[in-house]
Amino acid sequence: MFGQVVVCADLCAMQLLGTKVCKKHDLGVHNNLFGGTMLSWVDESAVAFVNEVCHCPTMVTLKIEEVLFKSPVKENNLIKIYGQIDRIGGKSITVSVEARKFNVYSHEEAVVCSTRLVFVRLDDDGKSIPIAKHVREKYPDKCS
Repeated sequence: MFGQVVVCADLCAMQLLGTKVCKKHDLGVHNNLFGGTMLSWVDESAVAFVNEVCHCPTMVTLKIEEVLFKSPVKENNLIKIYGQIDRIGGKSITVSVEARKFNVYSHEEAVVCSTRLVFVRLDDDGKSIPIAKHVREKYPDKCS
């Protein structure tokens, strides 16, 4: 799986959430992208996605599950971040996210990082509240 090239059938399963360019200031040890920077990119892309899906600007990260860093990212690499809804619970939504290194010459993509994130909807007092009914109705196959 290390450095696996993603084929078109796999690309269609997830939605493009954002694109980043690895810059010199993003590098850590061994001139690779710092893992914390990748986590920030993934979290930011995922929360924007769930805010849109849930029609709510107050979704917050509850949990980031196991994160797999599958291959290094170097300076000037183009990283595309993809996501999909896995599950919508009463007060939470779970999404899978992949970061893929994009080859500008061949347009091939290789997964460099993958994880799942859980978000909850908060009220003005910071307490979790249910995901809106119309959101659950829009994605009945994702509801538990």
